[in-house]
Amino acid sequence: MNKNAERTPLKIVGFLILMFPSLIFRFGGEALRFKSKAHRAGRIFRKELMQQGLDTSIATQLTAFYQDGSNPFKLLRLLR
Repeated sequence: MNKNAERTPLKIVGFLILMFPSLIFRFGGEALRFKSKAHRAGRIFRKELMQQGLDTSIATQLTAFYQDGSNPFKLLRLLR
């Protein structure tokens, strides 16, 4: 019973070390996919603002604020 208790933390650490590269690639792929969808949505948002008659510079600023909120890397920095 004591041997099993000693092996459990070691197994957990070993498992995490083996899974770490896979998790990084998954997160990176999801972050890039999320960023591309946000960029596409930003273009649609800007086009809609300009069709509604907003000035180009104001539409560009509002689109930048819209896209800034969907930056996954900036969101991670805020969580630290």
